[in-house]
Amino acid sequence: MNDVRILKIKKSVYENNDLEAEKLRGELRAEGTFLINLMSSPGSGKTSSVLRIIEQLRGEMAIGVMEADIDSAVDAKTVAAAGIPVVQIHTGGMCHLDAGMTRQGLETPEMQGLDLVILENVGNLVCPAEFDTGACKNVMILSVPEGDDKPLKYPLMFSVADLLLINKIDTLGLGIFDFDIAAVRERAAAINPSICVIEVSAKTGEGFDLVSDWIRKAISRF
Repeated sequence: MNDVRILKIKKSVYENNDLEAEKLRGELRAEGTFLINLMSSPGSGKTSSVLRIIEQLRGEMAIGVMEADIDSAVDAKTVAAAGIPVVQIHTGGMCHLDAGMTRQGLETPEMQGLDLVILENVGNLVCPAEFDTGACKNVMILSVPEGDDKPLKYPLMFSVADLLLINKIDTLGLGIFDFDIAAVRERAAAINPSICVIEVSAKTGEGFDLVSDWIRKAISRF
């Protein structure tokens, strides 16, 4: 029986995407456009959070939104109703966006000349974390109903996030969900010591003043 030949892969399978992402970030910096990649599972409150951020910052900067979904334009229509430039990206069944797909969205007429662009990635706690979109910062949302064990189950997502929003904190006092915020903070910090954590409610608006301050500071340092 012949010996099995073992191939040692010395280059990341994501290398081409990583190079494209770095190139895109450089172009965004030169153009003065700050891109946020917003990730979470479905139903965590991404679109509602986007609307809260828009509410806070629309008087200070020109904002656009790119909505990524496998199908439909439900979220894009919601954002458009708020009077914000929006582009719907259909991934054709893919569960994430990569740098090339992000570039296609940014090159549309609606996304030109903006100060801040928010990319609402496909709802998924796995695939979006694996692909660098070229964003300036990664933001993720974990909602109370999802449980406080998610940093243990999906560590990669927490490792790539610059900002973690713990959403739906208005439900904590209802006695419906067992959710330990201190445990989430500890688990997230163990994975990513530099991660910033802000508790918010997209329903009431609580905490989004802190989110807006975080974005302002991130843009000033870009």
